[in-house]
Amino acid sequence: RYRSMGVAPKLDKLGSPSWEKRFKKVRNGVGALAEELIKQMASRANQKGHAYLGVPQLLNDFCLSFPYRETPDQQQAIDDVLADLASESPMNRLIIGDVGFGKTEVAMRAAIRVVAEGHQVALLCPTTILAIQHHRTFVERCIDFGIRVALLTRLQTASIKKKLFKQLQNNEIDILIGTHAILGKDLRFKRLGLVIVDEEHRFGVKQKG
Repeated sequence: RYRSMGVAPKLDKLGSPSWEKRFKKVRNGVGALAEELIKQMASRANQKGHAYLGVPQLLNDFCLSFPYRETPDQQQAIDDVLADLASESPMNRLIIGDVGFGKTEVAMRAAIRVVAEGHQVALLCPTTILAIQHHRTFVERCIDFGIRVALLTRLQTASIKKKLFKQLQNNEIDILIGTHAILGKDLRFKRLGLVIVDEEHRFGVKQKG
């Protein structure tokens, strides 16, 4: 059954003038969105980014600390992401896999590669619980390497957020994990090199752009 959240939906009869008007409006909206996406991709194609060449010692040591053996698909994803980072073209890669198949480790390898060059990383999560879980995982894997990982959510006080924003601007945080709060206008990175979006399908086009 259709649930309208308290507002009765207006129905149209197929083929009626009102249906044609609504259909045209939606079609034009989709066309405008597609045009904007094409412009964004064309603009990115002409941009030149930083090339993270080679395998630094920090990344090599981090890989060796992984307590499991990488699956063939997981290793392929890691290699592809590192190859993207080694290119001057802006990276725009989607990693797909079921829960428990090692996508987080792929993200961490990419993050460590960027951090090894003195740049910062942002990990955007759709929920506070997921952000907290990722923060715990990243801290456990990164603590032995001196990598500074921070968490930003709606549960934090204004004073804590203010201190965190200052640390970001001073390059005192290597990896920031958080929810939509990361997209706030008051938040500024000193040397942002990589943005990772977890469960990207739960974010809008404007948020991911």
